[in-house]
Amino acid sequence: MKRFLLGLLLVWGHTSFAKIWTSSVISDGMVLQRNTSVTIWGWTSETIEPITVIGSWDNVPVTQNAYQGKWSVQLPTPDAGGPYTVTIKGHEAIILSNVLIGEVWIASGQSNMEWTASNGITNAKEEINNAVYPNIRLFNVPKHQSASRQNDTKGNWTECSPNTMKDFSAVAYFFGRELHKELNIPIGLINSSWGGTRAEVWFNANYLKSKPHLVESKTHFTENKWHTAEPGYMFNAMVAPLIPFKIAGAIWYQGEANRVSPHIYKDVLSALIENWRAEWGYNFPFYFVQIAPFNYKEKHAGVLIREAQLKTFKDVYNTGMVVVSDIGNINNIHPKNKQDVGKRLAQWALTKNYNDKGKAFSGPIYREVKKEGQKMVIYFDYAEDGLMKNGDELTEFEICGADKIFIKARAKIKGDIVMVWHNKIKNPLAVRFAWNNKAEPNLYNKAGLPASCFRTDDWDIQIEQNNE
Repeated sequence: MKRFLLGLLLVWGHTSFAKIWTSSVISDGMVLQRNTSVTIWGWTSETIEPITVIGSWDNVPVTQNAYQGKWSVQLPTPDAGGPYTVTIKGHEAIILSNVLIGEVWIASGQSNMEWTASNGITNAKEEINNAVYPNIRLFNVPKHQSASRQNDTKGNWTECSPNTMKDFSAVAYFFGRELHKELNIPIGLINSSWGGTRAEVWFNANYLKSKPHLVESKTHFTENKWHTAEPGYMFNAMVAPLIPFKIAGAIWYQGEANRVSPHIYKDVLSALIENWRAEWGYNFPFYFVQIAPFNYKEKHAGVLIREAQLKTFKDVYNTGMVVVSDIGNINNIHPKNKQDVGKRLAQWALTKNYNDKGKAFSGPIYREVKKEGQKMVIYFDYAEDGLMKNGDELTEFEICGADKIFIKARAKIKGDIVMVWHNKIKNPLAVRFAWNNKAEPNLYNKAGLPASCFRTDDWDIQIEQNNE
């Protein structure tokens, strides 16, 4: 009798602790990327066992053996639709319900990406009340950090509703809402952002070590009471656990915290994009927001970050940049208009990823300058239909001669070019546009999208205290 009870106890103990579980991002209510092969992964209390995954859209089982307690299955997905179930079978069964197939995007960065409707946005009450989109699903990664790479994070998928939208990234929501309305398919949004963070904390610290000149950027780090500035800590806790969840692409709004070392930000941002793509294993699109005008205490720091972002856009494959110089607030580092930020990001995706060719997706981008006598002629990309100004005269153009002292210039639109001059400068040398932290210029393309800051010179610019 004792032996029987002991055996029963052992069996009961084994079965009570035997378990199969998934990553938190693989859960009820999730959106899986359409028309591809997605990774469904998790763990088992058994060291080795076959794990079978079945999607109800075709009921075709896919089986792989778990190894040392971890399992991973590649599951083909159909075109957009749902809701479906995903069944996971081993020594026990898990059924994930209310699963949609659509487009999945990750949103990351610092406070302007983290910023929610509850924090305060334009028309917040109306936007919250109207946020009833059950086929938009939200996954909010809680803010936490780690010195070592984590294999999971807290978080769960929720349907977009007034109650869930109000505490989710407003930029990501407006981005996703635009995609949902234009494509009429389910959209999954994963927000992993944290205010005040430098870009270096968001990618693998081991990868950073392979870039010696970027390792030196750590000398500029300053700790604060909210989070560390150690490279990799947010990546370890808030990005790594999401890999390899299949995504269509990423949107990014960050840069203000890197203004103490803007001269290396282009390399930092480029490396982050390269690292994320390497981690996921494919060159997904990466669309980012150029930081808004603001009265920073460091002269030139903000505009140098914007220039670094412009250079990243020009040099890094499959990226896009949104200019927000017309919807910023020089006295508020968190501008309230998040709607247009999200819409402009969405237009990049709609055009480049979803073949919507009906709308412009970028403002004018400086291409080259040619000298014609006393005038400098500026040529732009993304201005095929012409340029326009908001106001009587073009603003924020400066010109210099051999003394390299820039003064306010006159500027005139002629079709898709701008002619810049000053009567006192007979032999112009260089032009700068919107070249200060607070610049809110009025040059647009005919689609109404603002031009990015630029300069035609490459002279060294030192950061100094702004006494304005």
